[in-house]
Amino acid sequence: MASDREIWSRISRGDAEAFDAFYRENAPRLHAFLRQIVGNKPAAEDILQDKFTQIWNRPSGFQPECGNLRGYLFGIGRKRTAEWWRKHSPSETESEEKASPCHTEMASIVGDALQRIPEEQRTLLWLREVEGQSYAELAAILDIPIGTVRSRLFAAREALRAVWHSAPQGGHHDLH
Repeated sequence: MASDREIWSRISRGDAEAFDAFYRENAPRLHAFLRQIVGNKPAAEDILQDKFTQIWNRPSGFQPECGNLRGYLFGIGRKRTAEWWRKHSPSETESEEKASPCHTEMASIVGDALQRIPEEQRTLLWLREVEGQSYAELAAILDIPIGTVRSRLFAAREALRAVWHSAPQGGHHDLH
């Protein structure tokens, strides 16, 4: 398996095979992350394609000594979603659950709970719990100290727990 430095070097030299492998491995995960943040499937797809097109056309910015390639990708995706939110109002987002085929009940409940916490906390929880990013990777992606990552992650988990426990009795599930 090639190192991040090797993959980036190959992409930077215009190696379409390396880029395709990188895209196939990372695009589904980045797309799921972006959908959680913007709450709008077409916007998430646009941001995803924009970021990968940018990487292919102008591969610059990644520094292997500062973190891994996947962390870099999620970091630039997060920054692009912040730009997207500055340009769009919350009313422009669509409810994914209403438009998409029915998911399992638990996924729907968890997704609803995540949507009810602030975007910064949702981002942090997604990157840590779904993507499995380390505290150091989170610090690099979010450009904050590790201690701040820890405190914000604690606050995000507490916010999610509060939302979860405030659910109506019929929809209440224990997160433990």
